[in-house]
Amino acid sequence: MKILFLTDNFPPEVNAPATRTYEHCKEWVKNGIEVTIITCAPNFPHGKVYKGYKNRLYQKEIIDGIEVIRVWSYITSNSGFVKRVLDYVSFALSAFVVGIFQKSDIIIATSPQFFTTWAGWGLSKIKREPWIFELRDLWPESIRTVGAMKEERILNFLEKIELALYKDATKVIAVTDAFKENLIKRGINPEKIEVITNGANIELFYPREKDPVMLKKLGLEDKFVIGYIGTHGMAHSLDFIVKSIAKIDDPDIHFLFIGDGAMKETIVQLAEKQALSNITFLDSIPKEEVPIYLSILDVSLAPLKKSDTFKTVIPSKIFEASAMLKPTLLGVEGQAQEIIEYYNAGVCFEPENENDFISKVDILKNDKEFYTHCIKGCKKLAKAYNRKKLAENMFSILKNAAVENSNKI
Repeated sequence: MKILFLTDNFPPEVNAPATRTYEHCKEWVKNGIEVTIITCAPNFPHGKVYKGYKNRLYQKEIIDGIEVIRVWSYITSNSGFVKRVLDYVSFALSAFVVGIFQKSDIIIATSPQFFTTWAGWGLSKIKREPWIFELRDLWPESIRTVGAMKEERILNFLEKIELALYKDATKVIAVTDAFKENLIKRGINPEKIEVITNGANIELFYPREKDPVMLKKLGLEDKFVIGYIGTHGMAHSLDFIVKSIAKIDDPDIHFLFIGDGAMKETIVQLAEKQALSNITFLDSIPKEEVPIYLSILDVSLAPLKKSDTFKTVIPSKIFEASAMLKPTLLGVEGQAQEIIEYYNAGVCFEPENENDFISKVDILKNDKEFYTHCIKGCKKLAKAYNRKKLAENMFSILKNAAVENSNKI
């Protein structure tokens, strides 16, 4: 079986879409499946091509047995709506053209870069092959939520295309049950929607002692460290977090922010304006170094803006943190909250509620019995969301879709 996978993000990029795709494909290749990735030159989130790569029309490499084809795209930083759309559209066009010449039995196109799924749809028509819409984000609904675009007529038009793509896809693989429920309410046949959540690579993320060298390097030896590792985007409500941190007067609590994104400069300036000494900012780190930094945390922070749209989202960082027995301080309602509370793997605060946020920080810091209970819950959560098992489940869906399609021809 030959899988053609279209994705804007892939290692050495370290965001959630890149990690999920890589870890799934790596497992499939181990089982003898041929996988070809079409992606662009690694550049997320700064819009600068990584060292060792160039933004060429076509370049090929092999990563852990996965054939990776990188195509040209208009590259820009993860800010500025029009430029980002040009980025996404240019990649979709390049991926479509190159994809025509790749041998495959099934095509997967992953969001949230919505236009990538357009390329998947187009290739399925040209090649007469089944295609899978991997639904990682409800776009354009999320664009409306963060206020990145105000033109309702354009958004409504894009939503019509979105629904048409769901209906045309052989299968929609959503990353949350809430996404599936959303699509069913909007008229999509529930029989074509499957759910494969995110999870943790427990071979990379596992319990370990706090790294003493890193603690000393950052001057955090005697601190209760609450860390955020990931994209500093418009959806993550980090400006609210920084403002709330200013109200925390416990000198033993320190916040560590690692990553980059559209809001990074804004929140750094906000912290400087408030002369905060209980917060440290670091740039993005390679995926293989994330466990080192996670090891020095006492709590992993996972916030989003307060919105009904984000009640359908499950931040992938809760799985990796749990695998390392780090309780999550979650600022997300909906399904993510249900998971954390079901496994008792952390504590939830109402998004953008300052008093509740500070109160939950205090509980994690000072209620030792509760904190220990959360660690036990993390272990259970990580076991339930083992990425290797999830990859196997997803491949079963792909295999069945390919077989059904061959029977129709």
